[in-house]
Order: sequence, then C-alpha cells, then structure tokens
Amino acid sequence: MLPGPSQECARLSFRVKPHLDLRAAARQAMLDHGFRPDFGPEVQGELATIGRPAATVPPGGRDLRDLRWSSIDEVESRDLDQIEVAEPLDGGGARIRVAIADVDALVPAGSAVDAHAGWNTTSVYTAAAVFPMLPEVLSTGLTSLGEDVDRPAMVVEVVVAADGSTGSHDVYPALVRNRAQLDYDSIGRWLEGEAPAPAKVAASAELADQLRRQDAAAQALRALRHRRGALPLETLESKPVLEGDAVTALEVKVKNRARQLIEDFMVAANVAMASFLAERHSPWVARVVRIPDRWGRIVDLARQLGESLPAEPSAAALAGFLDRQRVRDPVRYPDLSLSIIKLLGSGEYVLGRAGQPSEGHFGLAVDDYTHSTAPNRRYADLVTQRLLKAALKGGGPAYPDDALSAIARRCTEREDEARRVERQVHKQAAALLLVSHVGERYDALVTGASPKGTWVRVLRPPVEGRVVRGQAGLDVGDRVRVRLVAADPARGFIDFARE
Repeated sequence: MLPGPSQECARLSFRVKPHLDLRAAARQAMLDHGFRPDFGPEVQGELATIGRPAATVPPGGRDLRDLRWSSIDEVESRDLDQIEVAEPLDGGGARIRVAIADVDALVPAGSAVDAHAGWNTTSVYTAAAVFPMLPEVLSTGLTSLGEDVDRPAMVVEVVVAADGSTGSHDVYPALVRNRAQLDYDSIGRWLEGEAPAPAKVAASAELADQLRRQDAAAQALRALRHRRGALPLETLESKPVLEGDAVTALEVKVKNRARQLIEDFMVAANVAMASFLAERHSPWVARVVRIPDRWGRIVDLARQLGESLPAEPSAAALAGFLDRQRVRDPVRYPDLSLSIIKLLGSGEYVLGRAGQPSEGHFGLAVDDYTHSTAPNRRYADLVTQRLLKAALKGGGPAYPDDALSAIARRCTEREDEARRVERQVHKQAAALLLVSHVGERYDALVTGASPKGTWVRVLRPPVEGRVVRGQAGLDVGDRVRVRLVAADPARGFIDFARE
C-alpha cells in the first residue's frame, strides 16, 4: 500500500528535527531478531575463572614463534582470528601457513560462554555498535592473536605452486607469535604502489619480503581459481561515519590487494581444512552456495550487455563474462556484481561427510568447503576447531551427525538474521543522512524484486531503499532514475518513486 498524505507528512517531519539514538536502535534490532546482545551472569561468572592461555607448545604441536607471522585486518580490529606467513619453495612456489586462534582452549563445549556463542552463532557488526559472539575479554584479548604475545593456534599449511595449484596440506597445533599487526588500507596501497610502506614494513626488509611473497602466492591462487570458474565479484560496501549521534557520511570500503590476499589465503585454508577432515573420515560443517535458481535472469542481464551465457548454469562461463565486463566498464562493475550476488542467493551451512555428494560452493568453484578461520566471530568455525582436535586424536567425532546438522541449521538461520540486523541499522543510519534530501533525484540499480517489494540501491551515496511508486515491471539489475520521497530514521525506511 502506498503511503497516504498523512503518512508521508509524518515521515517528512523528520526533516525538521531528525533524532535517533542509533546505538540503542542497534541493540533493539538485536533483540527484535532473537539475538542476545548482552552476556548474562552465568557467562560473567565463568569469565572470572578463566586464566590466561598457556604460553607453551601444545601437546603434539610445534614451536613456530620464530616465523615472521603478521596479521592484516581492519585498522580498528582487535579480535584477530588468524595470522599468516609464507616460505619460498623451489620453482617459484610457496608454503603458506595460516595460524588460527585456538578459541576452544578457553571456550570448551558445554560452557556458559559456549552456550551464548551457540545461541547467537556470529558477531554482528552494525553501523553503531559491534555485538561480539564472545566476550571481549576473550575475543579481543585472551583468544586474539594480538601483536607480540605467544598464543596457541591451529595451523593450516598448504603448498602452493607457481601456477596457483595446491599440493600437499597439513593441519596441526602450534605456539605462534604475531610479529606485526597490519591493516588492509595501508598494506593495500603499498602493495599496489600507491603509497609508501607503512612504518612497520619500512622498518623491516624481512617483513616487506614476506608480504610480497604472500601477495604473489595469493595472486597465483586467485588466478587459478578464476580459471576454474570462481566468480570475480566486487561490490561497494559502505560504512556510516558517526560524530556523536550524527551520521555525517557514508564511507566506501575499497577492495584492494591486501583484502584479496587475506581472502585468497582463507579460501585455501578452508578448502584444506575440509579435505583434512574428510581424509580422516570426520564429518564437518560444510559451507555451500547452490546452483542459482534465477540463472535465467543472469542470462538476461548478460544479453542486455551484448553477451550470451549457456542456458544451463555454468560458473566458468559466468566468471568469463564477469571478467570481460570488469575490463570493459570498471566503474559500473560493482553494480553488476551486486546484481549477480542477489541472483545467486545466500550461502548456507549443511552437514558434510566424506564419500557423500557435495553441493559445492558455486561462487568459489570448489566442492568441499568449510569455515574454519574465524572462531572468535563465527560459531561454525569454533565447531570446526573441535572436530579438528577430535580428528587429530584419532577418536570419534566431537559431535554426532544430528547435532552437527542442528548446528548447521542454527548458524544459517542466525547468519540470515544478522544480515537483517546489519541492514536495518545501516538503513537507519542512511535515513539519518538522507532525511534532509527528500525530493532529490538519483541514479539507482534494482537489487530486489518480489511480491514483497522492489528495492533499489542509489549509486551515490550508496544506500538501499524501497520503490513505493512506479515499481511495476522492474527486475534485479535494471537501472532506473528515482526520486527520494521519504526517509524515516526510526524505522529505517528509505522510499523512492520511479521517475
């Protein structure tokens, strides 16, 4: 139903004096979507009994503290799940190691902290506040691979040839030390030759060589994955800039070589982890992205751009089309990527078992895949860590199949709800920014079209809203001209009319 005059006037009243406590709104959104934003007394009591992690080599593990480990993450991140290092091999290849924080060492199954984590299953990152899956005394302290502290970890080791193919892999416990905590933006600009080396890199030729070696291995991994059909998707992600309660801008995160490096290493580590568990006849929590139901619409989008795709879904054909479009029109490529992502649908967690057919990950063009590299932030990764430890001991699995299936369903459901919370608070922040711009016109891209409504993303600033007039006939990927007719920060409504 279209808003009547009184409704529209009520929304436009925000233009006069918009006010919203965005942090309180974020907490309420968590509650509305079934999350527990606060840690209860049982968790607090348990935290008081947790000691520091052992700074000794784990049983059956290795002492790898002398390696030139480093982390690359957001500049504000303190919940560091993994660190990386690369060793040169003959023939131009490298042995890459990804050390993953041993969260299970301090968060055992069945504990109060584990129960809270198993309920929420994920950290939720909103525009106003972060709601961590684990208490910060753990996630940003005792279970974080922070700089210059000894930490127990599970290490995934993969041999990468010069052509990007992977050879042997191994997984084992170790004691590690992060030698340099780095950030995506400064390392990305340096790797791309757009800025001088950050201070820590400039001060250490060994660290600089290490990062270049990691970058070379990551690029080889990425190139081979794309040749095999992995989709080179690239979207624009925006983050509201807050000054007190005021939203002053939407800051776009730029994908760069540093972000790609970590992404490529995490994909390699997760593939190796799934293979390692399968080889030991252990079940795992598989991450799948199924063949897209709306492949026909993807074919239509390609046809509009002068290309043809096969009638049956093909990741390799889609990857080739996307690569050509990225070269042909790099400015609009993120918008095309967003349309494809919407049409692919979201991923989900399912029970994985050796010898059983896998639905695979369509976007990454891999078969067996799991999540293992972020146990501070995702419950599926913490569960994977427990499965790994059980497999290394040679006993039975840490969870029976029915429990793993239930965990997989819960993680999928909570991940979907977390996206809704993040999207809602982002829209509330965007509405605060746009409330004084009602009546202005924008170029936009259709990002959703169903009986429930039609949605568009404005290109500048990058915000999403609903088309409440003139939406008939629109479909995902269409470009339209729209006018902002209402912005309601309290409800996160941003309404457009098609011009």
